[in-house]
Amino acid sequence: MAMDATGTDWRQLTRAERDAAYDNGAAVPDHQDIRERRQASSAALRAAHPGSLDIPYGAGARNRIDLFPASESSAPCLVFIHGGYWQGGGRNLVSSVTNGVRAHGWSAAFPGYTLAPDADMRGIVGEVMAILDWLREHAAAHGIGGRLLVAGHSAGGHLAALAAAHPAVVAAMPVSGVFELGPVRDTYLDEKLRLSDADMAEFSPLRRAVVAKPMAIAYGTAELAALVDDSRALHARRAAAHAPGPLLPVARANHFDILDTLEQPDGLLTRALLDLLR
Repeated sequence: MAMDATGTDWRQLTRAERDAAYDNGAAVPDHQDIRERRQASSAALRAAHPGSLDIPYGAGARNRIDLFPASESSAPCLVFIHGGYWQGGGRNLVSSVTNGVRAHGWSAAFPGYTLAPDADMRGIVGEVMAILDWLREHAAAHGIGGRLLVAGHSAGGHLAALAAAHPAVVAAMPVSGVFELGPVRDTYLDEKLRLSDADMAEFSPLRRAVVAKPMAIAYGTAELAALVDDSRALHARRAAAHAPGPLLPVARANHFDILDTLEQPDGLLTRALLDLLR
């Protein structure tokens, strides 16, 4: 795909420029410090709530889900899909990002999924839909019986946007997501993803039918332009179809510290999640 959703002609860019357009780590020099801080807070949360961790929802080694039930089984549940450009990351590394909504009495669920190259994009998306099928059937047995909202960060934001179409989901919040896969195939990311033309057509949220459910689309104003442009383009497409939900530019946030606003009970993205149910 030569042109992206905002009209950038990728044929005019070198391979190094295309790679840099999606290299979040290089764009945020202290990203490892931010990650380590979040991993430490997530480890503390998991140690304090060991009772419903590592529950299998499928046969794969990464087909596991961590559940954090609220005191009220009827409370909403935030299903959070981790990022890592579909080939890294893990559910256990970001558990603390639901601290904000859990402080308001919500439940939380953190699924894992098979990563590329062990799974292609079709397989990854299929596992996300299987997670939601499993939650619809089994979550109540684990004390989670409320409405399901799905959120995700980076690649998880892409998957959250697709998961909004699942009948069990009432609303979604993709954060710093990739919503057009065409340019991704022209970067280092495709060495493991091996995206096909069919993958790009079927699994790019910017090419799919608009889902009419509420969707808050968030990005940091200090993020890479490719991710900012995708978020703005997806919101514009939804607004043109009269689909509900705000565009949430988080001032001065980068690709990694934007998740701080989910860890805080009064954080911008925490409040936005609460608003999705109002």
